[in-house]
Amino acid sequence: MGQWSRRWGQAGLALLLAGRVFAGEFDCIIEPSKTVEVRAASEGLIEKIWVDRGDMVKAGQLLVTLDSGVERAASEAARYRSTMQGRVRTGESRVEFSTVKYQRREKLAGQSFISLHDRDEALTEKRLAESELLEAKDDRRLAEIEYRRLSEQLRLRTIRSPVDGVVVDRLLNAGELADNRDLRKPILRLAEIATLFVEVLMPLDAFGKLVPGQSVEVLPESPVGGRYAATVKVIDRVHDAASGTFGVRLELANPGLKLPAGIKCRANFANVGAGRPAPPSVGATRLRRPMPVTPEKPM
Repeated sequence: MGQWSRRWGQAGLALLLAGRVFAGEFDCIIEPSKTVEVRAASEGLIEKIWVDRGDMVKAGQLLVTLDSGVERAASEAARYRSTMQGRVRTGESRVEFSTVKYQRREKLAGQSFISLHDRDEALTEKRLAESELLEAKDDRRLAEIEYRRLSEQLRLRTIRSPVDGVVVDRLLNAGELADNRDLRKPILRLAEIATLFVEVLMPLDAFGKLVPGQSVEVLPESPVGGRYAATVKVIDRVHDAASGTFGVRLELANPGLKLPAGIKCRANFANVGAGRPAPPSVGATRLRRPMPVTPEKPM
């Protein structure tokens, strides 16, 4: 009788485990994949802001122009210096003349028509001319480098969007001073929403049942609604013991920027139970309850 009751007890346990919910929905929130505070790389007066709150922007799009009259003038002067040919051509002419002069003096010295001292003077003059030509070329090279440096400084006076996204906020206006030392007040705030992150809180018993790249169905709350496919991007390895949860980040493509960010949702995991096991059925409870054993009567 004892073996019979144990067999029914094992069968009841199997039915109980089979009755566990293996498809669960968990609370989540849809967030931008990146939030950027746009600031000026250098201090300057804002000449124009080309976008406003709510505008969609593309990576590389012009956002802000700072006053750059002084920088443009310095860059133009450096550009002109980098193209100057006068000193180089003068040096080339001197090298050519001194080379011919030395060659003639060398022949005359070989025939003993002039002294060796005169020949050495011509050689020295030739070498000095070559050094002056080299110095002129070095100066022009330095002017080219200076022009590139000033061009980069001028480029920093225009601010372009680093992401595809939306302008979340505009905190300064044309005519105000953009101070790169003031971290409290950027010019603009942008959010990248071409790719969205879905942050999910999962119970600890779900750890080990998720793998990166796994497909998950995301259901945004009303009035957005719909069903969207996301993939598991990050599984936190540090858990919260107080709440008994850990974080999971999903990556959700947002073509056409149709989905907004900052909304609640539900994430449907096909292979993870939604919390605790479901209560056992009545039949399973009866199967698990051991049958009473009737004592045998003495013969």
